[in-house]
Amino acid sequence: MSKQEKSLHMTILMTPDMANFSGNVHGGSILKLLDQVAYACAARYCKSYVVTISLDQVTFKAPIKVGELVTFRAHVNYVGNSSLEVGVKVFAEDLQSKKTRHTNSCYFTMIAMGEDRKPIPAPPLELENEFEKKLYEAAAMRKQLREEAVKRNKEITAGIPDYNADLNIS
Repeated sequence: MSKQEKSLHMTILMTPDMANFSGNVHGGSILKLLDQVAYACAARYCKSYVVTISLDQVTFKAPIKVGELVTFRAHVNYVGNSSLEVGVKVFAEDLQSKKTRHTNSCYFTMIAMGEDRKPIPAPPLELENEFEKKLYEAAAMRKQLREEAVKRNKEITAGIPDYNADLNIS
């Protein structure tokens, strides 16, 4: 059996067109790149088209400066039926000082899609070492917490009229 392609690394130079008003890289630029990296990792793993259905626990630990080299490290942590979690860590490198720092982390949930644009089974995840087992356990916990949060939110908001209906928005 061929070894699964569960990881993807991508490095990009941060350019002036990505800057916000403070001169750092705009968070939206990072989010777009995160989605592209998660897509590439999941699509390569599934060998199919995938779509993003959620993005969790996005943390911006440190600003990224224009001119820095940024590396995105993505890994498939969990696979369900058609869904999979891809964790992404981001590291920025100051090219002059050679110092590297962890700047961002997040978790994407993706769905494998067939040519008919309907969900298809994702390949089962083969856990090859203790590290991957821990990633899987943590991802399973996050999935359970997401499901619990959705359930509790529905219970809490059950009596609230539809906000859009009150504003006459369709």
